[in-house]
Amino acid sequence: MTDATTDATTDATAPARRHPDTARIHAFRDDSLGYDDATALAERVREGEVSPTELVEAAIERCAQVDPALGALVFTDFDRAREHARRTADSHLSSPFAGVPSAFKDAVQVEGAPMRLGSPAVPDSPALHDGDYARAFRATGLIPLGITAMPPFGWTAATERQGGLVTRNPWNTGRTSGGSSGGSAALVAAGALPIAHANDGGGSIRIPAAVTGLVGFKPSRGRHTDEKFSRGMPIPIVSQSVVSRSVRDTATFLTAFEASHLPVGVPPVGPVAPAPARRLRIGLVEQSPAGGATDAATLAVLRETAVRLAGLGHEVVPTEAPVPTGFRDDFIAYWGLLALSTSLSGRRLFDPDFDPAELDPFTIGLARMARRNIASLPLHLLRLARTRRQFDARFGDLDVYINPVVAHETPEVGYLDADLPFETHLERVSNWVTFTPLQNIAGSPAVSLPTGHAPDGMPVGVHFSARRGQDRLLLELASEYEAAHPFARIWE
Repeated sequence: MTDATTDATTDATAPARRHPDTARIHAFRDDSLGYDDATALAERVREGEVSPTELVEAAIERCAQVDPALGALVFTDFDRAREHARRTADSHLSSPFAGVPSAFKDAVQVEGAPMRLGSPAVPDSPALHDGDYARAFRATGLIPLGITAMPPFGWTAATERQGGLVTRNPWNTGRTSGGSSGGSAALVAAGALPIAHANDGGGSIRIPAAVTGLVGFKPSRGRHTDEKFSRGMPIPIVSQSVVSRSVRDTATFLTAFEASHLPVGVPPVGPVAPAPARRLRIGLVEQSPAGGATDAATLAVLRETAVRLAGLGHEVVPTEAPVPTGFRDDFIAYWGLLALSTSLSGRRLFDPDFDPAELDPFTIGLARMARRNIASLPLHLLRLARTRRQFDARFGDLDVYINPVVAHETPEVGYLDADLPFETHLERVSNWVTFTPLQNIAGSPAVSLPTGHAPDGMPVGVHFSARRGQDRLLLELASEYEAAHPFARIWE
């Protein structure tokens, strides 16, 4: 065994490392799996410094150390991952992430695993084969170890499910890991995995990344293959991507994915330069589109990020969010329509044995809200379609917007509990998650970068967004920022 993973595999029972703040937990160690990003790990595999089997075994042990405290995995397939690693070691290692361990979120069809979308209403029947997305994901060379947790159907921004099942934040296990990709984010932030699948229908990549100190990039619409259940949406809003610890990992993943799935309606990402070719004009948005207050700690990080961008030579100008009047109500109404469709058509969309009696209170509440307001739904959809068409024009002479990812600091576990009364849950989530849904409707790219911390030590993300198709520009700006101001890590 090489030095790259010796420390990772000598003691399978080693406890997870705790920060002096005993609520912080992680599995980082002084070895390559601990400190290298996924791109560097793949390079070590290609150079023969470490084998895929060694990396997979190290990741399995790390998951075993931290997951009892985090609750991030809902299904494991370690034996298949080991076999995949052995096959990778015996084959050509040309894939960008060949031999690097990862995981799928509970929102894609994966052979041998159930896809339950975080809900007991969906039976735990294993899929007979990989879906289109899982096949393209594996083609990048990543080796999934299992399936990560999400809240029921991804409607909310904390990974908390019925029966008190909670995914906790490794920076403070009393806080939420965000949602809906909270399971993936928790494992990557804790050092169990270097990169993991995530998807986003209203902020579900960007919010967990923001609260766990990761890079969370939502690609432009058309840059990925959809799962079957999302293809019939009146307005497509779901994007597939990853959460990672470096911008280059996300950029490499998006470029690698294009090798098996050409984007539709947007240019390929292609090679990402270390910085944009020109200095950009960046709009600084502080005010929540919903009109509520943004807390002081979040604003402080946003303003410091703006100062740093100006220090890199970009022009930063205060402005307002490019959000039309009534957008929040329109999006909530659309969320309700999708929940109603889930409750009525779950047997067709997900599984013949789908059981509506097992739906959670928030899904039921959204569906009932949609029924009550069914007459107004066409108007909401019309306005959302108009927002989608007009979004790019709202940039004017700006290249990028920056704003908070969420409106206040990371809540405690239970703030968005799955069993909360519907009205309480809706008010809390819609006040916290006010900035991210716009890009889902517009189909434009956006990224959360971990640019600072609150006084209590929790990560605070800043949200960067651009016009549809400008993914490369956004990644280049993110790369430049990361190089100038490296992101803090949980062990520091």
